[in-house]
Formats: sequence, C-alpha cells, structure tokens
Amino acid sequence: MTTAEIAKAFSDLIKAGNIDGAVAFNAPDIVSIEAMDGPMARVEGTAALKAKSDWWYANNTVHSFHTEGPYVNGDQFTLVFDMDITDNQTGKRVAMKEVGLYTVKDGQVVEERFMY
Repeated sequence: MTTAEIAKAFSDLIKAGNIDGAVAFNAPDIVSIEAMDGPMARVEGTAALKAKSDWWYANNTVHSFHTEGPYVNGDQFTLVFDMDITDNQTGKRVAMKEVGLYTVKDGQVVEERFMY
C-alpha cells in the first residue's frame, strides 16, 4: 500500500471509531511522541502505545471526537482532531484541538507525533 492508501484506510477507521483497526497499521516498534513532559511523552512499541491509550481513555470522558484529513506529503500524513473531553481527575471540561503527524515506512506507521 502507498502512504496515501494507508492514510486513507487508517483515517477511515479512526473516523468510524475503530481505533483497534487503525492501530493494526502500526509497526511493532512504533514510536509515539507527545508535546509534553513526563512518562508518556515518548513511548516505544505497541504494548507501551496500548498502555498509553488505555490510560488516556480511563482518565478522560469523551463527549465528541471529530477527525479531519488525512493530508499526505511523501511518507507522512496528518490528521486533525477536535475533541470535547472532561478530565476525570479534575472534572474540567475542555475543547481540544490536536494534530497527529504519522510517518510510514515499509507499509506501516513507524512514528506518531502529536501537537496541541
């Protein structure tokens, strides 16, 4: 599959709420980088990425989630996420916009990098 084909299939799954289907495109040694400090700022491997995702969903209530894109350039694509969430620890409800930059190599997503 080309990067454009992977980007389309990946984003279609995300938009349909099928996160597990989308992560099937991830390389076993995927690197995930957040725009923050702390233990979740950089994780490596599918098990660590799953743990990070599980933590996020356990600590946030999602009221709405909208995905725009993909926008493809070479071996990378971006998705724009608009979320309305409540932080379960603080009770604070926030509207959040985030850009995910995904790098594809040998038919798999090898890195995801988030900006917000």
